[in-house]
Amino acid sequence: MSVALDQAAAMPLNAERRSQPITVADKLPGEDACAWQEQLEQQMARIRRIGRQLFGVADCVILFRCHECEFPAATARLGAGEAFCASLPYPEGSVAVPDLRRDLLLSEHASATATPSVRFYAAHPLRNPEGTIIGSISLVDYAPRAFDEGAGRMLADLAALVEREMQLQSLNAQQIALQKKNKSLRRRTLVDPMLKIWNRGAILRILGIEADRCDKQGLPLALIVVDLDFFKKINDSHGHPAGDAVLINVAARLRSCLRPQEALGRYGGEEFLVVLPGACHETALAIGERMREAVAAQDEIVGGVTLHLSISAGIASTVQFPSASTDELISLADTALYAAKDAGRNRVMQALPAHA
Repeated sequence: MSVALDQAAAMPLNAERRSQPITVADKLPGEDACAWQEQLEQQMARIRRIGRQLFGVADCVILFRCHECEFPAATARLGAGEAFCASLPYPEGSVAVPDLRRDLLLSEHASATATPSVRFYAAHPLRNPEGTIIGSISLVDYAPRAFDEGAGRMLADLAALVEREMQLQSLNAQQIALQKKNKSLRRRTLVDPMLKIWNRGAILRILGIEADRCDKQGLPLALIVVDLDFFKKINDSHGHPAGDAVLINVAARLRSCLRPQEALGRYGGEEFLVVLPGACHETALAIGERMREAVAAQDEIVGGVTLHLSISAGIASTVQFPSASTDELISLADTALYAAKDAGRNRVMQALPAHA
């Protein structure tokens, strides 16, 4: 669907989910977030491996939380070293405890008395660009260890690497949020705000894109022009709000008759344009009839009054008009639509060549 949105904005072609422009299968909220979290976890795993190898400890633990980033993820299962570090407050400066059993504060900690027991702990705070402490990088081992100033400086350097990675991930998250906002704004310019289908400009662009694609691939193309019968009478008798409610329901019924690769747009006030790539005139006629039946199958109740709705539709196809331009196809379908109205409305008619 969002792919169709990008197409209508003259971006690379992919014909999926055109029929439902407002159903945002965008990949933006969920899948992009998953990809971002996966990238963060990969980078943190690399730094943890470096920490374990550099200091020769059992574990290097990274914990932080800010507006854009969190590590580990809230749903992650913590190992013994991570659980120990998570139980402690973030340090305000460099901390080194060579042997927990000799430390007044940590000697009674559950991890210090467990089997195996944590014996060595060192940590350095992680700060955001404003200087606020948002996490820590820690070293954990199951044997007492010495930890000199040089080791403390190396741990601080490792903390700086984590902070830099957090900043990069934060910028990445902000960029994704901006892309989501831009896509949302672009969608608003292409979707009819009331009916939640393509607007006139978008459906005509989609028609042009599909006409080119079908021509290059040797596929047929059909279109349907649909008009809601006696709509002016509904507006005049019941008011424009009632007319809008009827149009919303009719648009939903029309859209329910389409396959994902097909497109529905508002062409005029109560007039719709349906683009059917790969469809011959027989298929278009069947879809048009399905739409007609869907609209007529259920009455609308407006202000306590039951309205019997119907549509008239005209069809044109490149199978019968192989040299017709998109404008000519619309004109042919429009002529067939008015023939359907002249024949009594509530029917679907197709444009036929003069010799037919």
